[in-house]
Amino acid sequence: MSGVPDRLSPMRELTPWIWVLAWILGILFVLMLIAGASFGGALEGFLNGAFGGRRYAYLMTTLSRSALIIGMALSVMLSFRAGLFNIGGEGQLVIGGFTAALVGIAMPGPPLLVTAAGIAAGMAAGALWAMLAGVLYLYVGVPLLVGSLLLNYPARYITSYLVGHPFRDVQSGLPQTHLIDNASWLPFFPGTRLDIGILFIIATAVIAIVYTSMTVHGYRTRMTGYSMPFAQASGLPVRWLALQTLAMSGAIAGLVGAIAVFGIHYRYADGMLVQPLYAWTGIVAVLLVQMVPWAVPLSGFFFAALQTGAAGMERTAGVPKELAITMQAVIILFVASRFSNLTFEGTRTETEGGDGT
Repeated sequence: MSGVPDRLSPMRELTPWIWVLAWILGILFVLMLIAGASFGGALEGFLNGAFGGRRYAYLMTTLSRSALIIGMALSVMLSFRAGLFNIGGEGQLVIGGFTAALVGIAMPGPPLLVTAAGIAAGMAAGALWAMLAGVLYLYVGVPLLVGSLLLNYPARYITSYLVGHPFRDVQSGLPQTHLIDNASWLPFFPGTRLDIGILFIIATAVIAIVYTSMTVHGYRTRMTGYSMPFAQASGLPVRWLALQTLAMSGAIAGLVGAIAVFGIHYRYADGMLVQPLYAWTGIVAVLLVQMVPWAVPLSGFFFAALQTGAAGMERTAGVPKELAITMQAVIILFVASRFSNLTFEGTRTETEGGDGT
């Protein structure tokens, strides 16, 4: 992840968004022609589905979804900026959510204490799962990209087994745990269906931005990301920094899982954190804005609006909501092309006798 700029000029900051919007509008227009639907009606349905509804109900849905996506984006941003290509967010998310649910169901005591303990347990479980990938990388030699990716699978299938057998709520007829006592659920904002879990994500975003931009520890991890050999030669404990960074990254993923359990589903159901692709959408959201910390929440909100708006478009214009996945795929291609261009330009400069910077 070396070579990632900390600051972008205003034009360079705007250019990706302009291109993405142009691509989306272009694809929308073509698909509208194919489907024979009204472009204006589809666009109106998209905007209403993302931001409208009675008493802004759809906006609340967008905000609720964006909290989870932004959380996962912050998780990978911390590790990416430290040069740690941790793509095991899905496993850390699943382990964190499942652990939080078990604590919420089994732990006796005051509701507030149960909620706090469940969230803390989810964060701890996510951190430990991420550190496992770090240990395999630092002490066994398994590449972090491979190790973190492969650890998604045991996390997913172990929890599938546990929630389908030992911890299953048999009466429900589905592979899911029992409900957490409603006194321990995260409360809603007054008059809305938006839970206060988003406040945890906002606080996490502020901490992550300050940490990466203004603290000594954040500077050291960033230096490690730019050049691990240089950081090591400078006397920095790169292994310890890597483990700490992965632990923070996994803890945020675990927090997202706990918020989904205590604020949205009130139990853990098989696949509930995997099928919406929160973790992978978070990675794309981070790459779209080139890991600029303050832009990550905006990017996460954008993807959430894209998904909820697509559902509104289906209701209004009859355009399949799978269109959102198509748009997301286009954005991934866009992100991939941007990184390819950066690599090509860097290679060309080096070939021409420049300093390669």
